[in-house]
Amino acid sequence: MPINDQLPVLNRRLFRLRNILLIVMLMVLGLPLGGLYFFRIYENELVQQTERELISQSAVLSASFRQLVRNLHHDKNIYGKMLTSLPPESNTYDPVVPTLSLINPIEPSRPEAQPTQIPADELAQHIGVLMRQVMLDTQHITLSGMRLLDINGTVIAGREEVGLSLADIPEVRRALDGHYAGAIRQRISDEPPPPLHSMSRGTYIRVFVAFPVLENRHLQGVIYLSRTPDNILKHLFAVRKKVFIAFICLLGLVVALVLLVSATISRPIRELIQQTERIKQGEQKLLEPLKNPVTYEIAQLSESFAGMSQALAERTDYIRRFASHVSHEFKTPLTSMQGALELLQDHPDTMPAEQRQRFIDNILADTQRLRQLVNRLLELARADALEPSRQHSNLHAVLDALQNRYSERGLQLSYTDLPETILAIAPDALEMVLINLFENSLQHAASQLEISAEFYENTLQLSLHDNGTGVSPANRNKIFTPFFTTRRNAGGTGLGLEITLSLLKAYGGKIELAQSEQGALFVLSLPLSRLNKPVLL
Repeated sequence: MPINDQLPVLNRRLFRLRNILLIVMLMVLGLPLGGLYFFRIYENELVQQTERELISQSAVLSASFRQLVRNLHHDKNIYGKMLTSLPPESNTYDPVVPTLSLINPIEPSRPEAQPTQIPADELAQHIGVLMRQVMLDTQHITLSGMRLLDINGTVIAGREEVGLSLADIPEVRRALDGHYAGAIRQRISDEPPPPLHSMSRGTYIRVFVAFPVLENRHLQGVIYLSRTPDNILKHLFAVRKKVFIAFICLLGLVVALVLLVSATISRPIRELIQQTERIKQGEQKLLEPLKNPVTYEIAQLSESFAGMSQALAERTDYIRRFASHVSHEFKTPLTSMQGALELLQDHPDTMPAEQRQRFIDNILADTQRLRQLVNRLLELARADALEPSRQHSNLHAVLDALQNRYSERGLQLSYTDLPETILAIAPDALEMVLINLFENSLQHAASQLEISAEFYENTLQLSLHDNGTGVSPANRNKIFTPFFTTRRNAGGTGLGLEITLSLLKAYGGKIELAQSEQGALFVLSLPLSRLNKPVLL
């Protein structure tokens, strides 16, 4: 019976070991990549957060700028270049959203301010003076760099660069056209780089935003702000409780991976090792298949170990029984020969000649039996150790070669309806199988042997039915036992069917004794070759 019939493990839903290892490796690879991706996203979020804060500050400064223009517009005696009319207030909302991202290339450092050929008008200069202190007070809180520009890009308020032009900077130029613009630029620090372990590690980028001051789509100036984003390590230290929770989650994921590998690989292998140790110590006879192997490969390994254990146990039992039979078969004639020789030695002159000749004949007969027994044992040993070859045989050709030989000995073979087919068994092995069966029929007084066949899956079921004395019901379960014979006195060794069985097993075949009303009926299962398609004649 195939060992798979005893092991229902492979019928369950199992995972491929390579899939589990792939998942584990991908997760191990994904942890550092995910960490890098997390840090990049987090850093980008800090940049956008900085941009949002600068937009908020710009919006407040822009509102203050517009209000100062409205207030100063009514005093026409002081300012000659005044707006002729103020536009009505607008109820529409036009929010500004962050546009910067670290995915985009980092711009070089901000160009230096240039001298201007167009001086700012008196209204713009006065507004710059009024807002300068407000901007300085705000800068102390927000730590942002602040510049207030007029409609020509000239700095009218700020800590430095007042009176110089920033109109050539791309984001300022876009703001002068009435559109919000931002940029991420490299930051060159004049301070030494902080140590690796420092929580105040420097950030080598700076965020710039240029916010146009618009009154009903009329440009009045530009708010130009900049600030360095928060350092990611410093920010993570500020939210260290959340970072600790994330670390605990990652640790849990790693523990889950370890448990997964242990449950799918280590635990089943340990169970197999424990079983082998119990077998080595004599506490267990056979390896049992794992109840929960989890993976397909471990299930196959468990099945293979269990099959190997069962095969070794069967082989050990066979060798033990075989050794017992061999010792018994050799012991009987050797004991007889020893007794006869002792009598001949003790009575060399007084023993009658007839009795002496009888003892000598018995010794010769026992010697002949031992010789025949040794020859059959050698044949059995070769059959047990036979390595199946890739040779093929034609059933008709083998039977034709044996027909004349056994017709002369009184056994007629009938096989006219056999299919013409090629068998996956070597010709000499097939011939030895058939010879053993034909000899068995002759020894049981058969004169005719009918051979028929039919196909069953990938085998040829070959039936051999003779008209001899057959096998008694008491001996049906013993005929395949080594050294069992009913013709021991006629020189039978009881190894013919055992040799036949070993030859068939080597090529994946088998033999059975079927029921029959007269004579003996043996059914052989012979493997078909892939070189032919069976066709009935």
